[in-house]
Amino acid sequence: MGTVELPVVVGVDGSDAASDALDWAAELAGRRGLPLRVVHASLWERYEGYVAGTAADRPAERLHSEAVLATAAERAGRRVPALKVMTDLAADDAVTALLRAGQSAEALVVGSRGRGEFASLLLGSVGLGIAARAQCPVVVVRGRPENVHGGMNRVVVGIAEREHPSEREPAPPSAAVAFALREARLRGGELEAVHAWRCAGPEDHGARENHGAHEDHTARENHRAPQGHRARENHGAREDHARRAAELLDETLGGATAAGLPPVPVAHRPVEGTARKALLDASAHADLLVVGARRRQGHFGMQLGLVNHAVLHHAKCPVAVVPVS
Repeated sequence: MGTVELPVVVGVDGSDAASDALDWAAELAGRRGLPLRVVHASLWERYEGYVAGTAADRPAERLHSEAVLATAAERAGRRVPALKVMTDLAADDAVTALLRAGQSAEALVVGSRGRGEFASLLLGSVGLGIAARAQCPVVVVRGRPENVHGGMNRVVVGIAEREHPSEREPAPPSAAVAFALREARLRGGELEAVHAWRCAGPEDHGARENHGAHEDHTARENHRAPQGHRARENHGAREDHARRAAELLDETLGGATAAGLPPVPVAHRPVEGTARKALLDASAHADLLVVGARRRQGHFGMQLGLVNHAVLHHAKCPVAVVPVS
């Protein structure tokens, strides 16, 4: 019995942003040799309880939805001529329809904006809802045209700290790293792995309150310490953080690149600073930024985190959010 081919799913609504997402999804499906499933969500059928009859009987909303899907399927076929394209008119809201489609998808692709007066809010209501809850990778197609159209020849993946810092055995490649590595390989580009680290500075201690007498005493002693001594301590701490960041990148990517597949150029980039800034800076020279999102069993709310929220709103390239269980 052969392996079931899961499709790449893309949501369309007739907007320019959805057309960009459709093009991106068609190329992703083409690179992976998978079919493309185009989904348009429309609630009117549920509200009206309408059963389709002849073309003359179908109301304008139904005709519009069918036209959106037909136009999208034709565009995808022109973009990737050998692509198998399926269409799905879902009588539901966009988030529910796409989450359901994502249960049997290789990846979900959506645009960063939608149609209508409040288009700039669509990422908050649809894209974020899907990225936070889908059980498959979600790609939000956003950013500058040169990044969206693959002109950088680079995929960036964000590497987080170990969940259990005491572990010393190299962990298997995460789903996010595997997704990024495969995309870089299929694109014939470079994989850049970014890990941000920070040393606690005076402002970090000053921002804390109500930590008790021991912390206050330690702060006073640190203040009295000679400036040269504190500078040496800070320099040593930074060197230690940088070393551990480099080790983490080596461990995380070592197993991913030793899979007997064509080699991918990999750049390790430990960065001193916040993860938000490091990833947003890296997105400027990337075709795709890949981040992981941990899914907690039994939690049904938004599961993204502040850094992922930031890159989904501000990255200069498409962003892939890959669930990590």
